[in-house]
Amino acid sequence: MVKKPSDLLSLDGLILPGGESTTISRFLKSTKIYEPLKNQIINDDLAVMGTCAGLVLLADALDEHIIPGDLHILHAMNMQVRRNAFGRQRESFEHAVTIKGLSAPFPAVFIRAPIITKVFDGCNPIGYFEKHIIAAQQNRCLALSFHPELTADHRIHQQFLEML
Repeated sequence: MVKKPSDLLSLDGLILPGGESTTISRFLKSTKIYEPLKNQIINDDLAVMGTCAGLVLLADALDEHIIPGDLHILHAMNMQVRRNAFGRQRESFEHAVTIKGLSAPFPAVFIRAPIITKVFDGCNPIGYFEKHIIAAQQNRCLALSFHPELTADHRIHQQFLEML
């Protein structure tokens, strides 16, 4: 568990989980983890996987206007994101998706999922659902619109471990 900035020092990798991106970002700010985490990612001292809300936090920009001070994104990946792109909680779904580096489709679980609307220099799309980018990688950051932890398939977690 990471509860204070010094907890980051012993890590090779970190998963920013799903949940509510505003709440997670407020936690990162209130515990003073935000700046050290951002610096470790930018300096390539830490591999990070962001799932759902974690993907939002890794973004450089959002499609919607956010009230200043409400949501603190890390500006870690050169991508623009739209939160809740697939609708509300009741529109959650599972769909097999193709992810670069995986030999067979992955059973992705989407819950109020974001999408990546644009990628910029160095950020590479590695997965799509229909025409939407739902997975991207930049250096040692992996961003996923879906929740790989909700399946019995561990291939994406294995990919992340290989980034350490």
